[in-house]
Amino acid sequence: MAISVDNVLALRQSILQRNNALKDVSNGAAGGIGGGVSGAPDQAGKADFTQALKSAINGVNDLQTQAGDAAAAYERGDTTDIAGVMLAKQQASIGFETTLQVRNKLLSAYKDIMSMPV
Repeated sequence: MAISVDNVLALRQSILQRNNALKDVSNGAAGGIGGGVSGAPDQAGKADFTQALKSAINGVNDLQTQAGDAAAAYERGDTTDIAGVMLAKQQASIGFETTLQVRNKLLSAYKDIMSMPV
């Protein structure tokens, strides 16, 4: 798995856009403090969260697949780059652990909400 400069620049741009959006919200724009907040989230926010979650899960799945392919290639003797194989395995492991922790937090939040008195 090679990381290209274009991918890094795209990620940087995405982070900068999110940072600017957070600054706008904290300054009162886009429904922040003092800017007409409704009780229910809009459909765009719901779709963004769902899409982000699906994208993250697909990314972890891709890492797992790449790690499995790298290990299989090493076992067949197609490659001798054990460091690359171990790096792919560790990236997949960290991605899976992160997904597991996010799931645990979401489940905990759901249980907390469901146990609240009405």
